[in-house]
Amino acid sequence: MNAAWKNVRADFPILDQQVNGHPLVYLDNAATSQKPSCVIDALANYYRKDNANVHRGIHTLSMRATFAYEAARERAAKFLNAAEPGEIVFTAGTTDSINLVANAWGDENLKPGDVILLTEMEHHSNLVPWQLLARRTGAKLRYLPVVAGDTGLLDLAQLPTVLTPEVKIFAFTHVSNTLGVINPAAELCAAAKKVGALTVVDAAQSAGHLPLDVRAMGCDFLAVSGHKMCGPTGVGLLYGRKTLLDAMPPYRGGGSMISSVEYFESKWAPAPAKFEAGTPNIADVIALARAMDYLDDLGREAIAQHDEKLAALAYARLLDEVPGIRILGPAHHRSGVVSFDLPGVHAHDVVTMADQEGVALRGGHHCNQPLMKKLGLSSTSRASFYLYNTEAEIDRLVATLQKISKFFTG
Repeated sequence: MNAAWKNVRADFPILDQQVNGHPLVYLDNAATSQKPSCVIDALANYYRKDNANVHRGIHTLSMRATFAYEAARERAAKFLNAAEPGEIVFTAGTTDSINLVANAWGDENLKPGDVILLTEMEHHSNLVPWQLLARRTGAKLRYLPVVAGDTGLLDLAQLPTVLTPEVKIFAFTHVSNTLGVINPAAELCAAAKKVGALTVVDAAQSAGHLPLDVRAMGCDFLAVSGHKMCGPTGVGLLYGRKTLLDAMPPYRGGGSMISSVEYFESKWAPAPAKFEAGTPNIADVIALARAMDYLDDLGREAIAQHDEKLAALAYARLLDEVPGIRILGPAHHRSGVVSFDLPGVHAHDVVTMADQEGVALRGGHHCNQPLMKKLGLSSTSRASFYLYNTEAEIDRLVATLQKISKFFTG
């Protein structure tokens, strides 16, 4: 690891606090990550020095804001290795990005008899928009199953059966927010291409945690949330191949996304502008670019190795030291997500009691209700790790779960 890692925890001021009389152990990173001081400063500096609307004004503040906003688009293209900045559309996050594709591409291209392929591990944000699209267009939903058991791996042997020429679009998560599984995105995209299907990759849990290269991956669309990768909330992006974005109609109407407006018709600006109606989320986009700088300074490959190391250690120790625990997902080659079930203890009780020890976990169905049902669970507890977490915090996690288990089992 490079020198930027030396004092990485000091970059996150929120971590230096106590919760219920204990030093904070923040293990809810799959829900949202914490923000380094440089990102907070970028957000504040925009409002202090450059606050103005973009693309419209010719005064100095507006030109500075416009330059920084479009520089963020260039930064995002580089972050994902997109062919050009015009393949980056700024959105409110992964959910917004997926809805954009489902509405702008889906409504225009799907018809009765067409198939939308998903997987059984999808987050609701990559499930509900396609259900709504199927209802609107008469297309059908189909699912690539998860292998029976707790590993959570996709049943790739079933891929030729479900990925047929009727499939027009295949939307799948890169990293499961519940199982910690890292799906073989390039392999899935290549298989879809062979049958003429487009691909949408939900990268909410992988952007900022793994190196991402959309050209090497071969995806057609990829959705990202800023707040899960050290950026602000309420901002994200959609990568889309330029030819696809150019052919798609706009998803929302308003200012900025037009080339001309008449009383009875309008003409659209070229992509990506036609998908960014109204005043964009300027400050958060600029701060998101700073988060990308921060992550690349640390090195995304190093971050991935750090996450995997902590998750593997937590998996092994919880299995060995917490009686009766059931852990979901693979033991190796996983993301920094470890979901588990303590027998006889509801996930909400686990999280509530862990909070009393200063340990922040997540409990519930994690927007994965169909998957939970398949696994025979109503909910799980989840510890999710990121670049600022430490092995010492796993000690705290293990001790906390032992205490909770003993309280309920006697």
